[in-house]
Amino acid sequence: MEKFFKLKESNTNVRTEILAGVTTFFTMAYIIFVNPSILSLNEGMSWNGVFVATIFAAVTGTLVMALFANVPYAQAPGMGLNAFFTFTVCGAMGFKWQEGLVLVFVCGLINILITITKVRKMIILSIPESLQNAIGGGIGLFIAYIGIKNSGFIHFTTDPGHYQTFGETVVSDSSIVPALVNFNNPGVILALIGLVITVVLLVKHVKGAIFLGIILTTIIGIPMGVVSLQNVKFFDISSVASIKDTAFAMFGTPGFGSIFSSPDRIILAIITVFAFSLSDTFDTIGTFIGTGRKSGIFDEEDERALFESKGFNSKMDKALFADATATSIGALFGTSNTTTYVESAAGIAVGGRTGLTSLVVAILFILCLPFAGLFGIVPAQATAPALIVVGVMMASSFASINWPDFDEALPAFLTVAFMAFAYSISYGIAAGFTFYCIIKICRGEVKKMHPILIITTILFILNFIILAIRQI
Repeated sequence: MEKFFKLKESNTNVRTEILAGVTTFFTMAYIIFVNPSILSLNEGMSWNGVFVATIFAAVTGTLVMALFANVPYAQAPGMGLNAFFTFTVCGAMGFKWQEGLVLVFVCGLINILITITKVRKMIILSIPESLQNAIGGGIGLFIAYIGIKNSGFIHFTTDPGHYQTFGETVVSDSSIVPALVNFNNPGVILALIGLVITVVLLVKHVKGAIFLGIILTTIIGIPMGVVSLQNVKFFDISSVASIKDTAFAMFGTPGFGSIFSSPDRIILAIITVFAFSLSDTFDTIGTFIGTGRKSGIFDEEDERALFESKGFNSKMDKALFADATATSIGALFGTSNTTTYVESAAGIAVGGRTGLTSLVVAILFILCLPFAGLFGIVPAQATAPALIVVGVMMASSFASINWPDFDEALPAFLTVAFMAFAYSISYGIAAGFTFYCIIKICRGEVKKMHPILIITTILFILNFIILAIRQI
């Protein structure tokens, strides 16, 4: 194990890696319940089938990240991408869910192609240092926002007539206003207790503070009534058979047999694949830049090898390839885009530095198949404090941004703001890129912009225009 994962070389050990893996798992385990809840809103898509597909996709993608790339990143169907799949692709655009899986599968193949041809590497090289720091800090704010939201610390109010309902989902316009909740709810109080416990443990430099915070908060939640042990099935293997409802469903009609049936559907399919690929690529690159550099997982030597060597000689090379393959694999099982999880930062903050961390995450996902009830008792209020404190740790990247320089500050700020407020890493990057280009054009410094950055910005803008037209 030491030789395979190179633990000493990465200044870590088995205990730390296991602790990091467990921490990462608990901060992202919500996806095994949330993903099927969103995708099953598509008519005929099985909740149980997506539940199993989610786990299989997470296990497969994370194992590739662990055993091939040897980095502490976990993969699973991405939040935001699953909503785009359900409400835009299968909702507004009118594709059947089987056809949507075809588009996800093709997106994965394209991501593999641009990884092999080094297009992804060129994209990373094109990002200015100020925006790289903004991406790192922005992801920290994004993670913290997820934690605050999951803790129940805020609620949202919208005006009558300013929202639409899609099944059980309510979509509001910009009239919605966030506010701090009254701390009179057991779940909110538990999250606050968990945050205090986690902060105290961190300040006291207790080993495994974040993981201990999750466990202690879960235990405290039992007498508070937030965590219930009643009717918990600790072992139930029968649900695995449900994978037949979604696996390989794309190979038929509807599916490959219908999606390219007419010219207008082909154009729409190309647009959708582009949107999937763009979002997936920048979510992943943003996560690697934001967490990998700060932690030393991707050091200067590794980044130099990424751009100068051929094949897969650097860890980031391998990590990008692992992420690219996961999307197509997930589609085969029957779920939307599988991507690298930003919650991996929680395990990295605990000390995870190698693929052993990812291996532990994959094993825990496998155990979720028969032991879903056991893992399911850990409430969001227990993992939310971990996300909040990890966000604080990642915010140190802001110090490297030259804030007094407006030309640098504006794109950086918009990257951070849209990343958190639009609930999307890729949208934050799109905002930063766009205004960086606008400023350079105004300054007459177009030649200083990398061609990849210019092309990517144009594609981002076209993507937004196309999505806007589709909604008219």
